[in-house]
Order: sequence, then C-alpha cells, then structure tokens
Amino acid sequence: MKAVESNLFRFLEGTKQFVIPIYQRTYSWSKPQCEQLWNDIIKAGSDENIPGHFIGSVVYIEKGIYQVSSVNQLLVIDGQQRLTTLSLLLLALAKYFEEKEGTPDKTKKRLMNYYLLNSEEEDLQKYKLYLTQTDKETYFSFLEEKDLPKEFSPRVVENYKYFEESIKKSNLEPEKILNGIHKLFIVDVSLDRNYDNPQLIFESLNSTGLDLSQADLIRNYILMGQEPKLQEELYKKYWFPMEQSYGYEYNSYFDRFMRDFLTIKTGTIPVMRDVYRDFKKYLTVKTNINMTDVVKDIKYYSDLYVSMAFARFDDKEINEAFKDIIELKVEVAYPFLIQVFSDYSQKIIDKKSFLEILRSVESYVFRRVVVGIPTNSLNKTFANLYKEIIKEDYLVSYHAIMNLKDSYRRFPTDEEFKKEFVIKDFYNFRSRNYLLRKLENFGRKELVQVEEYTIEHILPQNKSLSKEWKEMLGEDWENIQKKYLHTIGNLTLTGYNPELSDKPFIEKRNMSGGFKDSPIRLNSELAILEKWNEEEIQKRANNLADKAITIFTYKELPEEVIEKFKSNEVVDEDGRYTIDNFSKFLQGEMLVLFNHLRTRILNLDSSVKEEFKKLYIAYKNTTNFVDIVPQKSRLRLSLNLDFEEINDPKGLCKDVTDLGRWGNGNVEAGLSDINELDDVMFLIKQAFIKHAELNGD
Repeated sequence: MKAVESNLFRFLEGTKQFVIPIYQRTYSWSKPQCEQLWNDIIKAGSDENIPGHFIGSVVYIEKGIYQVSSVNQLLVIDGQQRLTTLSLLLLALAKYFEEKEGTPDKTKKRLMNYYLLNSEEEDLQKYKLYLTQTDKETYFSFLEEKDLPKEFSPRVVENYKYFEESIKKSNLEPEKILNGIHKLFIVDVSLDRNYDNPQLIFESLNSTGLDLSQADLIRNYILMGQEPKLQEELYKKYWFPMEQSYGYEYNSYFDRFMRDFLTIKTGTIPVMRDVYRDFKKYLTVKTNINMTDVVKDIKYYSDLYVSMAFARFDDKEINEAFKDIIELKVEVAYPFLIQVFSDYSQKIIDKKSFLEILRSVESYVFRRVVVGIPTNSLNKTFANLYKEIIKEDYLVSYHAIMNLKDSYRRFPTDEEFKKEFVIKDFYNFRSRNYLLRKLENFGRKELVQVEEYTIEHILPQNKSLSKEWKEMLGEDWENIQKKYLHTIGNLTLTGYNPELSDKPFIEKRNMSGGFKDSPIRLNSELAILEKWNEEEIQKRANNLADKAITIFTYKELPEEVIEKFKSNEVVDEDGRYTIDNFSKFLQGEMLVLFNHLRTRILNLDSSVKEEFKKLYIAYKNTTNFVDIVPQKSRLRLSLNLDFEEINDPKGLCKDVTDLGRWGNGNVEAGLSDINELDDVMFLIKQAFIKHAELNGD
C-alpha cells in the first residue's frame, strides 16, 4: 500500500480511469453534503490565508484488476462519493465558463480534457470517471450534453443542478471558484492486489459503521474478493435484481432480512449492528465455500422475504395474510414464516396449511398482546420453532408445538383471551384500527376501509355528561363511564363523528348518518337497541369477544396427540428412531399384532421400506403408502389415499380429511385383533398399488 498527500488536480491529471466497481452502492450524496463541500471551496477560494483544504482519501486498486489497456484503470474502493461530486462540480463549472462572455474557451477545454475526460482515448476509455449502474448513463449524458436516459439517477441530476445554480447565484468570478478547487487535496492511497487485502482496508476505513450500511458491507465482502467476470455475473444475475426488489428501502430492510437469514442458518439472532460481522463468521464455519451458491441462497430467501414483508405475493388470500402480519408488526416471526413459506413454495405443504399457520401466528401474537404477555421473548420463540416441526405431520406438529408452549411462551386460551378482551383499553391500543378492521370485515366480501372512518365512543368521553345520559346509565354513571369508556363494547366506527358528538344515545341511533343509517356492521347491533347502559356494553363486548375468538383462532388438539408429541425419543447410534421409541404401546399382545402386520406389509414387495419416525412407523415404496401409529388398544393406520378412492366393503375406514392426525393420507383405519388382519391388508394393498402405479411399476 502507498499513501501520499496529493493535490486534487494533480491526482486527476494523466490518462487514467477511476472505475466504480459494479458491487459498490450507487451515488448517494445529498444536498447537505454538496452544500458543505461548496461552502468549503468558496471559503478557500476567497481567503488567500487558507493554503489548502483536505477532503479525505481516495483508495483504489492499482494493479491486476482488468485487462491490459492503454488507460490505467483504477478500481475505487473508497472515495467514489467525493470523486463523483467533484466531477459534477467541475462539469458545471466548465459549462459556466463556456456560457460566460469574455471567458477564455481554453479554460473549459482544460477542465474537460485534463480532469473529466481522457481526451486522446475513444469509446468508454475516454471517461475519467466510470460510475456504476444508472449513475453511469446519467453522468455521461451531462458530459456529452445529451438527453437524460429514461432510467436516470436522481441524485446525480439533483446535485449537478445544485452546482449549476450555486455557481450562477454566487456572484463570484468563476476563477475564484476554480481557485478554491485548486486548494483541495486528498490522501492518495493505492493498493496492489498481489500484496494488499482490499477488504481489510475497506473495513478499517468504514469501521465506525456510519458510512456504509450492513447491506453495503456484506455486498462488498462477497463481491470484492472475486475476479471481475464473476463479480459482474453475481451482481447482475443475483445481487442487483435483489437490490431492486427492495426499492428505496434496500439498506434498512436488507439489514433486517440478513438478520433473519442468519437466524435461519445459525439458530442465533444477531444484533442488528453486528449482522455483517456475524455473516462473516457464518461463512468462516462453512467448508468448501462456493460464493455463487452463497449468493443464490441469499437471493432465494430474500425473494421470499420481500414477498412477505412488502405483501407482493401473487396469491390474493396469502397476500392478505401477509398484509395483516405486516400491520400487526410481527417481524419477529419472519425467520420461522420464511421457512414455512419456502416449504409452501416447494410444495412440501399445501396452500391451506400455509394459510392456517400464517393465521395461527397472527393469532398467537395478537392474543398475547391483548392478554399482556411480555413480547421480549418472541424472537427466541420463533428463532428455532421451525426445527421443532415434524415434516411428515407438518400442520399437526405445528399445532402440537403451540399447544405445548407454557409460561411466558404460551398461546392464550379462548377463556384467557376473552377475559382480557372485554376489559382492555382498545382506544389507546397500538393496533386499534387493525382490530376494528378485522372485526368489521369478518365474513364480508365487500371490505370496509377502516382508515376512511373515525373511532366513535358510543358513550361519550365528555366528563360532563348530559342529563339524558346520566338517567340512562343510572346513579353509578360516573364509575360506568370510567370503567367502560375505552373498552371494545363502547367503541365503533363512523363517518359522522362531529355530528354524533355527545348527543344522547337515541339521537345517535336515529339521526341521519347515525347507527340505524350506517353501513358499518359494527353498528348493526346498536341500531335495534333502546338504551345504552352497563348491561348493553357488557353484552356487546362479549359478542365481539366471541367473534374475535373465531377470527384469532387457537387450535386445541386432543390430549392423545399432545401426549404422543411429548413421548420420549429413542434413537440409534446414527440418530435414527427405533422400534423402542414406541415401547410404551408396543408391548405384549400389541407388539405381537404389530409384528404380524409389519411382516405382511414388508412381504408385499421387495421395494417396500420401513422407517421409524418420531411419531409413527412409515412403510413406503415411492412414498409413504401406510403409516402406523401405535396406541394403547389398537394400531391406527393412515392410508395415503383420498377417502373417495378407497374400496371399503366392511366400512372399516374413516374420512380424516382436514382433521389433525399423524401420518399421511385422508383415510384412517384401525387394527386391534389378529382376525382383522386380512381385511386391513386388503385396504393397505390399495394404497400400495396406487403409489406403485404412480411410479410406473
């Protein structure tokens, strides 16, 4: 590494090209930074006692970056913001010299040919500064005095125009401005790729974390160490489309995504400011790193994240669920939900199951907030929740896991939820509009836009209630108002808030735009009431609570399923489950019965394989055709058929479509006696034949 102090103009002179790498963030200086630079230049140019002004360093790789060329190409590692801004200023000044009468034309030519262009070169090599992405074409259009491209860089345009206007408004001789620029100096830092580590130097220059986001640091870390051809391929094929998907929210949202990505990959939740450090640590522990695979993996999960976090999915129902999760601010659940989303995308689970999990997570978080359970543990709950799911019984295992959460991780029951729901202050509730929207639109196809309405207190907030209100509420009116004022029973929606005001209940009900005249369903119950008192407030609160229980569901599983999920695991030395895992039920006569059945199943064909899962025993050819769940008094069989497909002359089967069961398929049968074995095998053979035929056997 060589570092020397250099005058800006001397630094720019000569045939060279400063190349901004494709992976660098685009030009981002805004007006305040340009104003500061402009003021510093004017001050230096106007005061002969100021010998010079330092503007920072420019760090670049000097050797071995691109093909051999007549132009010395310098890959800029740090300093592109300063170089771009100064180039825009020099260009604006050159144009001003050209337009100002009495100014020597050679001044403009000197600025252009010495500091902005390589005058003897052609094509792209003629440009002294070679920016990246839309910055490049926008900057070139100013240099060539051409129309702006359709997709232009707003910052390049804004700052160029700022300098144009500042020069004209300054009332200074352009020579004084030029004199100020002549006094600028930098630290010229050149690196040699063969000896220096650009990434380490880059990190040290940005160690405060103020200049670059975690997103910038990660991108540069991945791409800086690659050869130019691979850099361009990774950036254009994966990274740039990924950046574009976030729009202007890239820096803030990508940092959050990478935190979730690392949570998924490591099971540990990084602190936001340490995402870059933890990402490097994640790559360090990986063996045989293929950076293309790493970037593809990041983009895969990023696409899922963007679809969810910005509600951009093409399925309307799923997208509506995403919107609700966004509004409820359930970001802590993203590491879990992204993985479930991935399983849906890969057809491991169906749409119905995915929606059920989305709505369940929404309900879990909302119920906890209503009940008042602290939320500071939720990120840890969701960080490793996915690992607990048993893929073979995806949905049931998810609900079982949630049923088993206890203490501060618990899923509030209907009783606990309703108890708190009817008394909670929802007027001052963070998610007030979200709740009222869910209550109002439940079961509706023509959705109401809650934001177009205001919150109405049926019993007014005014402490000086009218005579009519006091009579309707009774002697204890003060305590009733205080107790129920902001609770759900006393809140509704209206477009006539000023008109309703503090009027008596009957007037609010009957007036134009009142409760009788309202299209809002939350007002339908009020439209038929003759009075509004403590009893009616409680009754309405209970009705809305019952509706909320239906909306924010909690699926309670049978005890036998929960018990099965809690069973002790027995695995062999390779970590696989064994028959001993089912020793609680497979003993005595039940073990004898199971051995008879398994022998008959395995004898169906040499292709049949037996696998002991955590919760059942699977028999498969192309896929599971029958799963056995040992129970106390029988062997429960899950046949991988739709119920309408089964030929069941003795009526032994049960349709378990949409019911929570371990195992695969929608047909359930049972075996509790050796004399039923032939009948059961008749059913099992149907499932075996179906899946053998699907494979072409």
